[in-house]
Amino acid sequence: MDSRSDMAAPVALVTGANGFTGRYVAVELERAGYDVVQMQARGDPAAVAVDLSNRVAVRDAVERLQPRVVIHLAAISFVAHEDVDELYRVNIVGTRNLLEALARLENPPRHVLLASSANIYGNASGDLDEQVAPAPANDYAVSKFAMELMSRQFQDVLPMTLVRPFNYTGLGQSERFLIPKIVGHFQRREARLELGNLDISRDFNDVRNIAAVYTGLVDLPGRGVVYNVSSGVEHTLLDVVEMMRQISGHSMEVVVNPAFVRDNEVKRLRGDSSRIRAALPALPQIGLRQTLQWMYDSP
Repeated sequence: MDSRSDMAAPVALVTGANGFTGRYVAVELERAGYDVVQMQARGDPAAVAVDLSNRVAVRDAVERLQPRVVIHLAAISFVAHEDVDELYRVNIVGTRNLLEALARLENPPRHVLLASSANIYGNASGDLDEQVAPAPANDYAVSKFAMELMSRQFQDVLPMTLVRPFNYTGLGQSERFLIPKIVGHFQRREARLELGNLDISRDFNDVRNIAAVYTGLVDLPGRGVVYNVSSGVEHTLLDVVEMMRQISGHSMEVVVNPAFVRDNEVKRLRGDSSRIRAALPALPQIGLRQTLQWMYDSP
């Protein structure tokens, strides 16, 4: 396998590069010296346009690009996504098409990183490490765990790493997600904030931390290791609201809207990040309050 010194600018293929996470990952990879090639279904004319559900198109694109590392982010990532068929098709079949195409290359990539999700742990509580048995509690989580199982077919021919990120946020994330929704309400200084399950708590991370982790991992050997990617700190939604009240100097009424309450909501998620910190001990760690301040201060 080649090393960074063998190529002046090794090609890094990022799928879903126009998504929230992908934009930050692409920037971090470029800083690390990679020639980043973006693959997505549509949109940015600078990216390679490929529908991952099209097996032949994926194979042709991969053959043309000859990537040295791959970070696979393309997925339906919204837990409440209503088109279940699309969710399973993109998250499982799309990933399989990509792995199959990479495995067929005469010179396969030296590292393939697959983004799964901590949602696969379901309602497990406490500090969740990578040994906790998966118990997915919704279709999104099931699709991600199935993707992990499917990927094992390629572990003998592709050097892979699986990451299970816990919740993360940052500038540019859609207000369909909780943290941007809360920040947006405070930016607009609204009088009322409607949320769903107020009793949930999450291990919220910063997208810039995530990008640094993914970039650091692809410089390590791919040995089929699974990593939780988490801050290790748990916050309730009301904790987030209180931080935003302090940051903005504005208060608002918080109410439960039954339309936003999900019966299969995972109540608590907090990750044990010991394994990833051992692998990448020098990683920066941006805390939630810093993240909220960054998002609030940006137009």
